[in-house]
Amino acid sequence: MTLPARFSLLHSEFNRFLFASIGDEGNEMPLSVFSALTRLDIDPWQEAARLSKLSRSRASQALASTITRLPNGAWTTADAEGIAERLVELLPGGAAAPQMRRMPIVARRAPIRSRSSLWLCGFIAVTALLVAVIAAQLWWM
Repeated sequence: MTLPARFSLLHSEFNRFLFASIGDEGNEMPLSVFSALTRLDIDPWQEAARLSKLSRSRASQALASTITRLPNGAWTTADAEGIAERLVELLPGGAAAPQMRRMPIVARRAPIRSRSSLWLCGFIAVTALLVAVIAAQLWWM
């Protein structure tokens, strides 16, 4: 059974926004928009969809207000406004969105799924090499 498109994380139109860094927390760990919204008990995809429907200035104001509500955030109101302006541009329809659409598909490669598949490929290559060496020795006898 295939999940509906709204639950697909691989090709979500909001990924650039949701996984962008707000900044470093007090412990010097980067905080993503996704993590921040989750900490505030806000559904990240619903909030991204809501913000993308607003004008850029309203979306920026709303996001800045959300950033200032973060419990461990060390951002002033002015910092939050600047961060929000930068992040809102990553929403669909923002200035940065067309660049993503123009990126060639060839540049996006699927990651190797696991180490075991890498080991399996290596084992097959070594086995094939050994078979070729043995076959060559038998041929020249």
